[in-house]
Amino acid sequence: MKHYIDFIYSKDIEKSTIYPYLKCNTLEAKILQYMAEALLGSNDEFNVLNLLGNIFKAKQIDLLQYLPNIKNLLELGWVIQSGFVSARVNEIVILEILNINIALSPSFLKLLEDGTLNLELPEISPYDDHLEYLKDQFLRIDLLQKIGYSFQKVSPTSLSRTKQRIKLLEDRILSRLKITKIPIRVEMLIKENSLNTKEEIIFFALLKEEYSGSDESLRDMNSLIDLVSENEYDRIKNRTLLDEKSTLIEKNLIDYDEMLNPFGGISRTFFIPEEVLQTIVHPNRKKKKTKITLQSLVKEQEIFEILDPKISLDEIILFPKTKETLNALLRQVDAKVIARLREWGIKEKGKGIDAKIIFYGPPGTGKTLTALGIAKSLKKSVISFDCSKILSMYVGESEKNVRKIFDGYKDIAQKFKNNPILLLDEADQFLSTRVNSGSGVEKMHNQMQNIFLEQIEKFEGILIATTNLLETIDVAFSRRFNYKIEFKKPSIEQRILLWKKYLPKNAQYHKSCSIEMLASELATYPLSGGQILLVIKNTAYKVATRTQAIFDKEDFIEEIKKEQSGNFDGEKNVGFQS
Repeated sequence: MKHYIDFIYSKDIEKSTIYPYLKCNTLEAKILQYMAEALLGSNDEFNVLNLLGNIFKAKQIDLLQYLPNIKNLLELGWVIQSGFVSARVNEIVILEILNINIALSPSFLKLLEDGTLNLELPEISPYDDHLEYLKDQFLRIDLLQKIGYSFQKVSPTSLSRTKQRIKLLEDRILSRLKITKIPIRVEMLIKENSLNTKEEIIFFALLKEEYSGSDESLRDMNSLIDLVSENEYDRIKNRTLLDEKSTLIEKNLIDYDEMLNPFGGISRTFFIPEEVLQTIVHPNRKKKKTKITLQSLVKEQEIFEILDPKISLDEIILFPKTKETLNALLRQVDAKVIARLREWGIKEKGKGIDAKIIFYGPPGTGKTLTALGIAKSLKKSVISFDCSKILSMYVGESEKNVRKIFDGYKDIAQKFKNNPILLLDEADQFLSTRVNSGSGVEKMHNQMQNIFLEQIEKFEGILIATTNLLETIDVAFSRRFNYKIEFKKPSIEQRILLWKKYLPKNAQYHKSCSIEMLASELATYPLSGGQILLVIKNTAYKVATRTQAIFDKEDFIEEIKKEQSGNFDGEKNVGFQS
């Protein structure tokens, strides 16, 4: 505390050790001296009028001449306003200062303690591990945070001092890295991805949050942008550092969650993905080599389901015209046809089978099953995304998670030799006509659809979207699909075939019944294929509980009536899968 004692007891204040750092006149230094000495009496807050009266022993009217000195001390950052609300220094009117309360700033107290403004750094030595390196980088973020706060509330002089400390620290980090023999994984990560200084700062700020386990301080966009901005123009310009096309996000070094805020807008919270974090926290951990399978790739994505095609298109009961259209489609996406189109210059070389298809029609008419039948015929797998869940799963996630569907598929297609078919099941809300009500939710929904439209345009591979009503589809979406295939409820002839196909062959029937007779009679009820299968399953469960497990026509009729009345309590099946 020698510098503090030296300052408060100096008769010639200009000779005190800290005076050269103050950059103020002797009268202002005398005010600081009085306030510093008062700390011994537990006095740390002063009303300006009373303070000047105690120091200069003059009439109140004469004290006005010292107000510019108080303002200068505020601008230099040696004193601060007390209280819950403080105005910006450059906005304060001189006469306002007369009745405010002030206190010595932490910067001045630190100067009294250390006797210098310079950052005293330890001797330059190599980093022993990545934690030592991160400790320096996190100190750098702490100092940058002070500037982010300061550039609104503290003087240019105080800003300059903090910037000087940051420069000293950054030079020290570089000097230590030059003599460090061990590899620092996080530093390698920055160089591998060619991050610039601002991107590097944002990355370290989020890494600091991950290490501290914080969920608030530096995770929102404004806080991160403040770290790398010196003025409002910088703030606007630097927002591109965190948009969809930014290096940090495109290279998956950082990611974000989105949520609707109370004002109808969308706010983002940024974080470092677990995979990146693990390479930094455990740099020497070796990754296990695993065989790449479709199952493992789909598991990584966490949004798709693999559907197993069990029957070919030939085995599915459909309207003849629908079957004819599908067979024509299969011929057009045949590998030999694709090769011929490439040879003629109609199709680009290097591109594989490419088709965007809409299946539309009432539930239970075989849309999903037909998608599986096409996959079976083409010897491809199917990965499915249930679009009916998109709003419940991703409220507030906007375009990010729509892109996630297509980015996820693209990643799988690049790693898995035989590109699977992408099935977007129940895609009504993606394809429906856009609305302009102006509400936050509708804006988010339209934004989601716009991104969906963009991704459909760029899609390479086979995509099948199923929907119940073609009439509600936006024209812009309709144009992006090569094929639009209608699925109707089965005719009586097709219902007979469906009943015959799915009635249990090994079951025992009442002597008055046979599969042929049952199929003909039950087919008079106008059910879809999915409903027929559902009725058969639920009838079988009921009959199986009896001592005499014998099927009767009335058992099926009872379940049909439940289904038709809407009281049937069972699982909804789309298609005719067994």
